[in-house]
Amino acid sequence: MKLLLGIIRPTSGRGLILGRPLGDRSVKERIGYLNENPYFYDYLTGWEFLQLCAGLFQIPQKVQRQRIPQLLELVGLSQADARKKLLRCYSKGMLQRVGMAQALMNDPELVFLDEPMSGLDPVERRQMREMILALKAAGKTIFFNSHILSEVEQICDRVAILTQGELISSGPLDELLVGTSHAYSVKGYGGQWEVLKKWVPNLEYESDGSWQGEVQGDAYDFLASLRLMGGQIITMNLSRPSLEDFFVEQIQRHNQSLG
Repeated sequence: MKLLLGIIRPTSGRGLILGRPLGDRSVKERIGYLNENPYFYDYLTGWEFLQLCAGLFQIPQKVQRQRIPQLLELVGLSQADARKKLLRCYSKGMLQRVGMAQALMNDPELVFLDEPMSGLDPVERRQMREMILALKAAGKTIFFNSHILSEVEQICDRVAILTQGELISSGPLDELLVGTSHAYSVKGYGGQWEVLKKWVPNLEYESDGSWQGEVQGDAYDFLASLRLMGGQIITMNLSRPSLEDFFVEQIQRHNQSLG
């Protein structure tokens, strides 16, 4: 991420960001960035800090007076006390929020977020996730870096896994996860309990009389057996492992390939 943003320089190779070579200054005004452990000026208020950021982008005062309140509202810091407090008095969650506001000050096309959930409690993590999803819905491209894989799974359309600086897997999330599974989750009615349990060991009955579980064995043979029992399928879908399970599997395969 630091290479893409030009914070550090590559020793070799090349890359593009928004169609321009890495290090191209014209790209800076089109991107936003929130790093994992941001440092802000302790003796500025949240409002003053955002004014400073707006000045760096040469945003006119008239536009600032509209944009800063909008951003504070977006990140949940529109209350008067939050606007007037010095940043040194902000909680970790509040600092992450004002950091998100500064990352959006220039209305960027592309937003880089490095571990934005770091140090947040469950409520603050949910609020941050909702903000990111709102940006995504508004058409922003989000480059999201995190070790909290459950958050990655809820936010991202595409994922890439890096280990020791090497890219070992990447692609659309749905394709990667579904492609690793050969089991089916199934829900249905009827049939014989004893026979169903052989096919669906984790079989559970619901209050409406339906049952569900995960099919073990050949799916086509299961469907044929169910039909003979007079059972009926409601839904049947290829099971999908969690991103955490997929991640661990990929790391293990990579380590094994290295011997």
